[in-house]
Amino acid sequence: MLRYPCLVLDHDDTVVNSTATIHYPAFLDAMNKLRSGSDVTLEDYFRLNFDPGFMEYMRDACGFTDEDFDAEYKIWQSWVSRIIPEAYPGMVHLVRRQIAEGGRVCVISHSVDTNIRRDWKANGLPEPELVFGWEQPPERRKPNPWPLREIMRRLDLPADRLLMVDDLKPGLDMARAAGVDFAAALWSHSIPEIRAHMHAVCDQCFETPEALEHWLFD
Repeated sequence: MLRYPCLVLDHDDTVVNSTATIHYPAFLDAMNKLRSGSDVTLEDYFRLNFDPGFMEYMRDACGFTDEDFDAEYKIWQSWVSRIIPEAYPGMVHLVRRQIAEGGRVCVISHSVDTNIRRDWKANGLPEPELVFGWEQPPERRKPNPWPLREIMRRLDLPADRLLMVDDLKPGLDMARAAGVDFAAALWSHSIPEIRAHMHAVCDQCFETPEALEHWLFD
């Protein structure tokens, strides 16, 4: 019997290694073009995505206007469209095993649906059953619990039959609001304060996709 009939995965830095290769360089590119640059390091970028969140940082610390966000989005999309990130070792096997055992796999992410499906296909991952990404209106993006509740509604599953796997606080906040168990993906970075926080508040924490797979199935 599956521990969780539905596995809900974040995309960036959970399924694929994308912040270091795409999102952080795109951020620096945007800051060079829209401001006078930035001294934010890659580790700092992970931290600000964790708390207060990327949008909040850009708005409150960088003073981004709606026009700035529109321009930043286009710069980000230019990077995303050119570079396909690699899946973490073990992730393809994990997803294939979940499906082979009769389970479902969905994605909730701040990337865009079409890019997520492209990345999964390019990495040999089975297509996720449902994807809720940045194309959703703001009130339906994580940390709002709407995507998880919509998955439960469409798949006719109660909250205790889902597991949310994410590397950042918005995914945790969303899972808590929806009453869904949460597992922290700690394989994308080694930042002590983020790891310590996740170990303190999460239901489960895993250092590798293989460790998550062993816990789910063995």
